[in-house]
Amino acid sequence: MNRDKNLTDTKNFSSSRRRFLELNLGAALAAGTGLSPVFSASAAEVKLADNGRILVVLELSGGNDGLNTVVPYTQDEYYLARPTIGIQPDAVLKLSDDYGLHPNLLGWERLYKDGKMAIVHGCGYPNPNRSHFEAMKFWHTGVPNAPESRGWVGRLADTVIPREASGIVMNIAKEQSQAVSSTYHPPVVFSNPAAYRLDNAESQASAFDSIMSNRSRSARSNLDFVRRVTSTAADSSEFVRRTCANYRTNSDYGYGTVGTSLRNIAALIEARADARFYYTNFSGFDTHVSQAPNQAGLFNQVGDAVLAFQADLKTMGREDDVVMLVFTEFGRRVQENASLGTDHGVAGPMYIFGNQVKGGFHGEHPSLSVLDQGDLIMTTDFRSVYGSMIQEWMDVQDVGSVLGGDFARLSLIG
Repeated sequence: MNRDKNLTDTKNFSSSRRRFLELNLGAALAAGTGLSPVFSASAAEVKLADNGRILVVLELSGGNDGLNTVVPYTQDEYYLARPTIGIQPDAVLKLSDDYGLHPNLLGWERLYKDGKMAIVHGCGYPNPNRSHFEAMKFWHTGVPNAPESRGWVGRLADTVIPREASGIVMNIAKEQSQAVSSTYHPPVVFSNPAAYRLDNAESQASAFDSIMSNRSRSARSNLDFVRRVTSTAADSSEFVRRTCANYRTNSDYGYGTVGTSLRNIAALIEARADARFYYTNFSGFDTHVSQAPNQAGLFNQVGDAVLAFQADLKTMGREDDVVMLVFTEFGRRVQENASLGTDHGVAGPMYIFGNQVKGGFHGEHPSLSVLDQGDLIMTTDFRSVYGSMIQEWMDVQDVGSVLGGDFARLSLIG
């Protein structure tokens, strides 16, 4: 017999089944399904506890090659190491006398020249790990080489609003990222808004009503809470579906998942959802083989999507309220490989977009002649960038309360 039939056939509820519902369904709704409410009384009560700013994080999963993203087109070492896949100077979208962007990042070029893009050179962490799983864990938690279950975005949300409030964190992805794991704020997690729903909400509510009629006052109170959570979760899923489906924009988000994800985030921001943190990812950057065509296609998508997102923020009058951080779990090795790709490396650039961003280059570009076993040497701890987002953007002055330590600030917001 399936779970749905058990829920609707209230006569067959065993006492253990009832007890399970009383104790666990509320938690399951919040943590297991991602269906935490988008709007709630608790969220409304604490709105004034933060500055109203929104942080969007875009993860480029797989280890994006930073040297072919921000191209050191005047350095001979770059072309000696990459005789086949190096981006030729006449193709580079030149941002300065020394560095330029991959030719398919036209959207990023426009944002950079408008002063809405910051590039931070040489980001990494001490004692780097080239495993996708381990490296991503370090970036997600913000605590490399140390045990930590909560994510840095989740801990930041806990600090900005240090009590339970629904819908503060949204994770647009097929699976929840560790980056958004928190104590107080179970994230709203969805990939396809049309499929984001709480199934059988009406039959579950009917089952709760039947159980409540035969329970003590305290038990009825607990079950009433669960019933309200179920109802509110159903309402919030309807809000997400309706908001994303009805969103209209003249901006071209291009094709692919990253455009769809950023379009949905724009829709929710325009609808004034309570979320202060949006987290999404775009995969495919593990370019061991045939990097040139693969990376070019990915850059077409992410370049168009980020430009469209920024354009929509301006149209809706929210461009001063939102900053986007873009990162990847590691860079690639300097030398191209025999498969016309690149292998796992260490340091690479991070990117920050927004009307409030101090555009331009920040930090020191790693040397291409002084390497560590073929890898670029980190010049900027990625937690310095996180720290700037925490302190300068979200106005949390005690960075150590989120990252477990203090790191040099880069002055990225102004």
